[in-house]
Parts: sequence; structure tokens; C-alpha cells
Amino acid sequence: MLETLIGFLIANYSLTFLVISLVAGTIALFGRSKSRPPVSPIEPFLAHFLLFSIGFYYLANFILHVFFGEMSARFIGWAQSPFQAEVGFASLGFAVVGFLAFRGGFGLRLAAIVGPALFLWGAAGGHIYQMMTASNYAPGNTGVVLYTDILLPIIGFALLWLRYGSEAQALKTGT
Repeated sequence: MLETLIGFLIANYSLTFLVISLVAGTIALFGRSKSRPPVSPIEPFLAHFLLFSIGFYYLANFILHVFFGEMSARFIGWAQSPFQAEVGFASLGFAVVGFLAFRGGFGLRLAAIVGPALFLWGAAGGHIYQMMTASNYAPGNTGVVLYTDILLPIIGFALLWLRYGSEAQALKTGT
């Protein structure tokens, strides 16, 4: 049972890092100093989403695609290719921006979400195309990864909007 759970968490690390980000955000929200009110109750969730669901997720993606490319390709249902390393190094770039955005301002945080969003939505389209044209139903093509490819950007943009949307509206209205 424990072995199965650990295997699931490792194989679906996009979901694992999302759950970790939510737990860390909750701990940060309730563990903060009472003398220092938060800028927004959404701040710890956005910050930890950027740290874990962007930073650590893409660092893991870098490691898996560059150093374990054959295994990654097999999990996705593809043949090993030089593009594995290219995906890995793009992932390293996203990871670094995610780490910087953890404590960064709006512009850096927007960039940390937009780049991976385009990558993930493109990957989701590729996974769906592979399902339809090549009957590729490998776990790394159609499993949890497909859903997180679609949902992680939506969650990121929603957190960004919830964190900064009210501030932008207040600036527009002068309140």
C-alpha cells in the first residue's frame, strides 16, 4: 500500500507539488506573526504555488528529462530523442524564474506563470493529439499529467488575479 502511494506521488509529481504548495500555503497563512498582517490572505498560496508548482516541479522536470531521458520518454510513450534535453533545459529556466518569483513582484510572478502556462497548454494539446492519432494512452501522456497540464496554469492565473486583482481595481477606482 505505501509502496503504491509513493509510486503514485513520484509518477505524478505535478500533482504532488500542487498539494505540497497548498499545504505550505496553509501553514504559512496560519503560522504568520499576528503582529504583521499579511498583504493578502492569498499571498502565501501564490508564493508557495510559485515555489513548488513552478520552481520545484520544473526542477524535477529538468532532472528527469536530462538525466533520466530514456525513462521519461518511456513513461510518456515516446522514443528517446535529443528533444528530451531541450525540454529539460527549458524546464530549468522555468524553475529558476519560479524560485525568483516566490518573493518577487507582480511582473516576475506573471512571467513565472505565463511561460509555463503556454508550455503546459501546448503539451496538453500534444498529449490529446497523440491520443487521437497514435493511440498513445501511456500514463505520462493521458494520466494525471494531462489534467495538471490544463489545470496548473488556470490555478496559477487565478491565484495571481486573486492576489493582485483587487489592488489593480483599487488603483483604477482611486480607492
